[in-house]
Amino acid sequence: MARQDFHFFFPFRVRYSEIDGQGVVFNAHYLTYFDTALTEFFRSLGFDSQEYLERTGNDFHVVKSVVNYEAPIRFDAEIEVGCRVEKIGRSSIAFWLEIFAKGEETRYSSGEVIWVNTNQKTHKSTPLDDETRALFTGA
Repeated sequence: MARQDFHFFFPFRVRYSEIDGQGVVFNAHYLTYFDTALTEFFRSLGFDSQEYLERTGNDFHVVKSVVNYEAPIRFDAEIEVGCRVEKIGRSSIAFWLEIFAKGEETRYSSGEVIWVNTNQKTHKSTPLDDETRALFTGA
């Protein structure tokens, strides 16, 4: 994808604690960037996770995460994580994320995160309600 395929971005500046002995962002931190961007993406849509849990008894569980490492990200780099809904299933939402240099087309990473709507008492997947589906459609 290209930068213009995203409408939502969340900024970060790479901290010293996020780099490894090679001087680049340690691989596990990419998922932290993705997770934080997803949280802020939800916030930008007006989705309140706690209210959703209280109202429906459901919450989302991560069932798949993929990170493609394309270029090293170094200490103090300013980056932006683009996030978008890629697909909405019966009970799942697939997100596509990409990490770019701030304000540039340079892409460091891309990936996918899939969440499944899950009943918190039974721990089984459950269909998305119409309100939630509508919120994420076109996001």
